[in-house]
Amino acid sequence: MLKPSTRGDQMPASPIRKLVPFAEEAKKRGIKVHHLNIGQPDIETPPSVMDAVKQADIKVLAYSHSAGNESYRKKLVSYYQKVGITLDAGEIIITTGGSEAIVFGMMACLDEGDEIIIPEPFYANYNGFAVMAGVKIVPITSHIENGFALPPITEFENKITPKTKAILICNPNNPTGYLYSKEEMEQLEDICLRHQLFLFSDEAYREFCYEGTYTSAMQLEKIQEQVILMDTISKRYSACGARIGAFITKNKEVYQAAMKFAQARLSPPGLAQILGEAAVDLPDAYFDEPKAAYLSRRNVLVKRLNAIPGVFCPTPGGAFYVIARLPIDDGDRFCQWLLESFSHNNQTVMLAPASGFYETKGLGKNEVRLAYVINNEDIDQAMDCLEEALKAYPGRTN
Repeated sequence: MLKPSTRGDQMPASPIRKLVPFAEEAKKRGIKVHHLNIGQPDIETPPSVMDAVKQADIKVLAYSHSAGNESYRKKLVSYYQKVGITLDAGEIIITTGGSEAIVFGMMACLDEGDEIIIPEPFYANYNGFAVMAGVKIVPITSHIENGFALPPITEFENKITPKTKAILICNPNNPTGYLYSKEEMEQLEDICLRHQLFLFSDEAYREFCYEGTYTSAMQLEKIQEQVILMDTISKRYSACGARIGAFITKNKEVYQAAMKFAQARLSPPGLAQILGEAAVDLPDAYFDEPKAAYLSRRNVLVKRLNAIPGVFCPTPGGAFYVIARLPIDDGDRFCQWLLESFSHNNQTVMLAPASGFYETKGLGKNEVRLAYVINNEDIDQAMDCLEEALKAYPGRTN
């Protein structure tokens, strides 16, 4: 019997989506499931950007340039200028979501067998992208006790080998919500300069910073040609399904290498580029309302979590995620049990087990990630469920 490739076997299942069948079965039983497991905002996609697609006068939906529509790339230059990043349109490749931007970065900058250092816990799909590119992730563990701050730079130094080609960060971070300070970014700049490493920076949550000051990797002047910026409109404009992102570099050789991959997939989505271009025209004040909503939700969620006996949750500085430590034996088992065997007032909560966000085996077993992408009333109901669930769970540890 024919078997899948080794790469197919090594490709990890998503810790965020693998519990979906259990949630679907719970819903069939009439149970309301509060989805805190995935970063799918409930904020309305701006009607004006949807209208731009509806009103587009298109006779033939043709391929765009492989780098994306020039009009969109030129508009993005003005967007980035507003957030303190100076670019030109020839340094931007429009991608199919931020995911493709990350894959392009790994494929264009690393060879098979090369290593990339990533602070863990990290966005789980980095694992899958690394398998696709044939590169090895080398984790540096951050810790819940200090809110998942950047680990000491000496730990990065100790992990660097001749195979090390890049460091990857997400800022603000998914899954922890940690916002790296300017000082931490400068430490990364220094180590990348000394060891001649690329700095990959996933900045999908730039607009949602609540404490501290946001510093883009593109603002690190000493390593301008070593920075690869990965971006997306998914979270910024609550347009996850558009699948539009950006790969950005000032390194001309890397740009040309990435363009070959962009040409191989022909072009990014045409209708979604129209949506993305229209989004750049939104007033600066557009972000005030969603940012205020997420901040309020964060405060409600963190307060409720820390009021539950045995639970600890640091307050994140950005994005819309928290990782909480629970008094449980195994997060994967607990999250499945919530959907299979538990309900409170005919409701339950869907969480993402944090073990899937760690590369180091055994870490995160008593942690979960929660996305505060539902309204405060539903967050309160979800926390009522979680509090009662922890009282009833057979694998409670204290």
